Amino acid sequence: MNELTLLAPAKLNLTLDILRRREDGYHDLKMVMTSVELCDRVTVRLREDGAIRVRVPGTDLPEGEDNLAGKAARAFFNRIQQTPGAEISIEKHIPSQAGMAGGSSDAAAVLRALRTLLRPDLTDGQMEALGEQIGSDVPYCIRGDTALAEGRGERLTDWPALPPCVIVVCKPEFGLSTPELFGRVRVGDLRHRPNHDAMYAALQSGDVGAVAKEMANVFEEVLSPKETEVIQDIKERLRRCGAENALMTGSGPTVFGLFQSPGSAQRAFEELRDLHSQTFLTRPL
Repeated sequence: MNELTLLAPAKLNLTLDILRRREDGYHDLKMVMTSVELCDRVTVRLREDGAIRVRVPGTDLPEGEDNLAGKAARAFFNRIQQTPGAEISIEKHIPSQAGMAGGSSDAAAVLRALRTLLRPDLTDGQMEALGEQIGSDVPYCIRGDTALAEGRGERLTDWPALPPCVIVVCKPEFGLSTPELFGRVRVGDLRHRPNHDAMYAALQSGDVGAVAKEMANVFEEVLSPKETEVIQDIKERLRRCGAENALMTGSGPTVFGLFQSPGSAQRAFEELRDLHSQTFLTRPL
């Protein structure tokens, strides 16, 4: 076998807290992430010439090792001290620059595919350590499911799964720069921090409403007035349609709502799709 296609799931943040700015310039985070059925499709085919090629049809995303998927392939080959080369094709469904770790999930899928094709003996822990070299979200994207992430996002603890529900995901037309948002953060000024003990108990209970009640993302506090207006409009529409709660995921600008009623979720999806083309219906993985 020299070719493999895997799904690369999007992630959503049920919580996101920024604890402190570190001396290395990064921030210590504490957040709960979960994977959903909205996925890219990543195909990896081994080459014989040592080259790494990345194709993302229909997008202007970078190719080769400027793409996280190409960077992941190079890191994997360096790890196993072989350079067979790889042809990587990505069928995108996860919006880009959306706070949903689409690029990181694609990179994780490349690592998982190459492990299957070349080094199935590598452990999950070794794979997550390798993912840390590529990007802060990549270790989580290798693990998936629902997890508490700490540090830059690389320290992972398995948590109870998000209960069955329907999720409406909506990305507005603008993007947000993660470094710029971090630059706006004054940690001591953050007010609406998540309660992670309460979130753990809610997940353990299997009650979607209880989970929704504990959702919080401190990045919402540092949005500009114009950004806040759009984000709040999406959140309010989701809640009016019956969402248990709605939240911006990651560094945004994507907003998601958790629904217990498929009919209510469908109504929200149809309303928001008319306003924002990148609107999706999905479920927890």
